[in-house]
Amino acid sequence: MKKIGLTGGIGSGKSTVAAMLAEAGFRVVDADRISREIMEPGSPVLAKVADEFGHDVLNTDGSLDRAELARRAFANTDSTQCLNAITHPAIRAESHRQFMQAEADGIAVAVYDMPLLIELGLNKDMDLTVVVDVAAEERVRRLVASRGLDEADARARIKQQIDDDARKSAADWVIDNNGPLEELDPQVQRFISAVQSGDAFR
Repeated sequence: MKKIGLTGGIGSGKSTVAAMLAEAGFRVVDADRISREIMEPGSPVLAKVADEFGHDVLNTDGSLDRAELARRAFANTDSTQCLNAITHPAIRAESHRQFMQAEADGIAVAVYDMPLLIELGLNKDMDLTVVVDVAAEERVRRLVASRGLDEADARARIKQQIDDDARKSAADWVIDNNGPLEELDPQVQRFISAVQSGDAFR
């Protein structure tokens, strides 16, 4: 089974590309979805997060206040690394399980939708690394407009990730999403065709 690593900075539209690939029939292992699942109320991972960042990051029903955790976790590099140390082992374990299941199901190509693919060196385990690229200023604009983040928060989150040049230098394939959706779709369709023909792996 071929593994495609899909990544991009926050606000790049990576999830939109992942949805297009899923619609085309690819099995997608979604690290963001897994990260939400491992922090369901009552989970050991959520308990560790609350112990580290304060139990007031939990809502009254025991669920995670994601906005408050993000505010604390992305405040500085040490806090971000602390959160990653708690969550990443669980995310890796569940991701591995899903890849094994895909292979058992006879899937030919699986996509790993992972924001920190390159930061964590997981691109080395992929047959192909795809980066969705958007200029940082455009990502700030989109995060403020579509997610309701304030500009300082958006910039802080971007700063905690590797810079765009380092991300692109690790890519086998770059999808430019600086423009509107109408410009994204044909790029994704070309990539899908290259994967299906095998040309993307040559």
